[in-house]
Amino acid sequence: MPSVPHGTHSAQRARHARTGPRILMSILAASTLLAFHSALATPPFVTDDAEPAENGHFEINVGATGTVRRDEHSGALPAAEINYGATDNLELNAKVGMSFMHPSGEKSHYGFGDTELGIKYRFITEDDEGIRPQVAFGPSVTLPTGNDHLGLGDGHSHVSLPLWVQKSFGDWTTYGGGGYVVNRHANERGYWFGGWALTRKINEHLELGGEVFYTGAATVADPSSLAFNLGGKYSFTEHDRLLFSAGRGITHVNATNQFSYYLGYQRDL
Repeated sequence: MPSVPHGTHSAQRARHARTGPRILMSILAASTLLAFHSALATPPFVTDDAEPAENGHFEINVGATGTVRRDEHSGALPAAEINYGATDNLELNAKVGMSFMHPSGEKSHYGFGDTELGIKYRFITEDDEGIRPQVAFGPSVTLPTGNDHLGLGDGHSHVSLPLWVQKSFGDWTTYGGGGYVVNRHANERGYWFGGWALTRKINEHLELGGEVFYTGAATVADPSSLAFNLGGKYSFTEHDRLLFSAGRGITHVNATNQFSYYLGYQRDL
């Protein structure tokens, strides 16, 4: 065995000590960004609804989203979601964004994040006079367009298979559901996710509500996450809205979600 110069082992141990937490932090950040970004189908909340965009119309959401954890602040700025009503019961959607990662005490990273393409197919419509809700299937695929080495993406593609339910009662609307993420990457695994939201129309301009959502562990090192958000929408016109929400984790708070937020603008075309 070749001799090793004095001090080399110490330097190697120091490098490993620095690199290990960074790699783990990148995995945790990418997993959280994945769960948060892919679930933001009904801004300002993480939980999705069952109602597709109106036939022949676009719904465009542009905003900023982020999560603060013990050792870093990460998110997307800007984050954009485009929904198009292809038929009365079928929506096509795409989600893109510029991601940022700011590890505590280290250099910030900024660049293109992962891209999500999906559909929402409503196969049960709501009975306005009865108790039957509307139900939709919303599969999507996430493409690894972000730099996972900098914590800006997940590093590989995966498929999300959720089912969503929605029902309105006067000024109240409740929706939720969940599904499974198929993840075949060697260092990660599939996991379950879900959430439920309740909103109320306060007046012709303002709608307020809240949600609770769960995300399973994407790796052996990850904890699962249970969190909540409070927020709403303010309509300037029939087609223009301000979206806002804020929340935090309920379990494993320091590692997953000390504080999370979304602020955006919605336009119907």
